[in-house]
Amino acid sequence: MAWAEFSEDLRAAVGHDALVLIDQEGGRVQRLRPPHWRAWRPPLEDVAKARDPDRAMALRYRIIGHELRALGIDVNAVPCADLARPETHPFLHNRCYGETAETVTCIARAVARGCLAGGVLPVLKHLPGHGRARADSHLDLARVAAPAAALEASDFVPFRALSDLPLGMTAHVVFEGLDQDTPATQAPGMIRLIREDLGFGGLLMTDDIGMQALSGPVEARAAAALAAGCGVVLHCN
Repeated sequence: MAWAEFSEDLRAAVGHDALVLIDQEGGRVQRLRPPHWRAWRPPLEDVAKARDPDRAMALRYRIIGHELRALGIDVNAVPCADLARPETHPFLHNRCYGETAETVTCIARAVARGCLAGGVLPVLKHLPGHGRARADSHLDLARVAAPAAALEASDFVPFRALSDLPLGMTAHVVFEGLDQDTPATQAPGMIRLIREDLGFGGLLMTDDIGMQALSGPVEARAAAALAAGCGVVLHCN
């Protein structure tokens, strides 16, 4: 069966024009791979190599967008607006676009622009910022000890600047200076911060609730995220 037919069958199964979403960042997080699809370098590598990183990344994700649209896929889970830091866990580090809020904001905007030009919707992630976390949230609950003022001055800046994007994804991270016990995905106070302080007005989805950063049965994880204020729950495994 052709991929485009598969996407249409998925929509027919639910009875409406449902969004079909994929992680096609490039590098390690690339669901469609050779030999049928081209290989892409990790984003941070392309940013470092490009003479004009904004233009290069916009073109990169426009091409990816065209590839996805041809398969009936209309959402790509990019841009990643987390700041790369020396302490950023390797699972995330080379998926980032830079080390400063200014660089990340500019390139993430270019990535989103490329997606839209290619016919797919972008997803701003991981709200409100995963870069300071030292743990891989696929395997462990990540915690960030930085005070709120430090986060406001750096990590939150790109997300506030990109708050007009249509879709967003939460981080399974505990921000101890803001909410000592609960990952942002399930913390009403953190969802309120994303909505009111950062100004994100789009559809807010969870990161994959199958990740081991969250605890308890899948049903309880989903219920907690919805109760906190997430609009959509992703269960990807």
